[in-house]
Amino acid sequence: MLSVIDIFSALGERLRLFGSDSESRRCIAMSMEANGWFTERDLHRSVEAIRTEMLDRDLLTSWLSGYTPVSVPKRVAVIMAGNIPLVGFFDLLCVVASGNECHIKPSSKDRVMMDYVVGLLREIEPAIPIFEYDPDARYDMAIATGGEEANRYFRSHFAGVRSLLRGSRHSVAVISGRESEAELRGIAEDITSYSGLGCRSVSMLFVPRDFRLDSLALPGDSGKRHNNYVAVRAMLTMQRREFVDCGAFLCVWQTTFPSALSCVAYSRYDDLSQVEQWLSEHDEELQCVVSTVVSHPRRVLPGRAQYPALGDYADGVDTMSFLTEKI
Repeated sequence: MLSVIDIFSALGERLRLFGSDSESRRCIAMSMEANGWFTERDLHRSVEAIRTEMLDRDLLTSWLSGYTPVSVPKRVAVIMAGNIPLVGFFDLLCVVASGNECHIKPSSKDRVMMDYVVGLLREIEPAIPIFEYDPDARYDMAIATGGEEANRYFRSHFAGVRSLLRGSRHSVAVISGRESEAELRGIAEDITSYSGLGCRSVSMLFVPRDFRLDSLALPGDSGKRHNNYVAVRAMLTMQRREFVDCGAFLCVWQTTFPSALSCVAYSRYDDLSQVEQWLSEHDEELQCVVSTVVSHPRRVLPGRAQYPALGDYADGVDTMSFLTEKI
């Protein structure tokens, strides 16, 4: 069997052609048909993020140097979310890289893309230990991602199984007012990418007193996200709530995370220490913090929220350590 580095770097090379051949174009069309929230741009973005941040040979080599694969493979169930394209890929990579067997259950909303990538992996290495999840089978470990209701089911179904369960988190951006035009554009992209459905999608802004929110404006688009934006704008208007229209999303003053996809909460600050205190107090709710001016263990630069690197583990929990830890 080829090495993990050889397998996944070869996948990265193959994904360079994504969208330029008939098979991948068919995959794109089928993915958008299966999930109306997926756009062609977002499908390309997800593939490019994985290819550049997770499948580069040098990055893989450096990342894996910090871990020792298990000598006796365990059966690991991986229950994947489907809110953004290939959101479960990194868990698959971690399980295979850790030396374990990966038994996957892709979401029906993202099965087309996941099947496409798994198919490429099997072409590269037919013996790769990736299998379909069987709900009636017994597993040694489990990784599952979902909302509170799903997590209640996971806790019951995987009772007695060493599990890594992930719930809902949110991401914020802290703006200083000194950002370049490109950085502001990047923050706007961090808000709107994947229709705001990802846990790394920015849904709350901290801005200086004099910051103009409309400097984040992006042109509106079409499709389900636009329809949602129109509906939310009408609702806020009927409720006589003040908002700032940024073209592709709406900024509303509030101190809690918004429930509507097209809404972004904002709060104005006088001193960054206030924001840093809030971040510390709400750390368990946060996935990442987009900023150039505050420190945070899961900070990313503007425009990079949707490009997690190999060491950017969800919820700040080291998935590889979880999979390779001796018990």
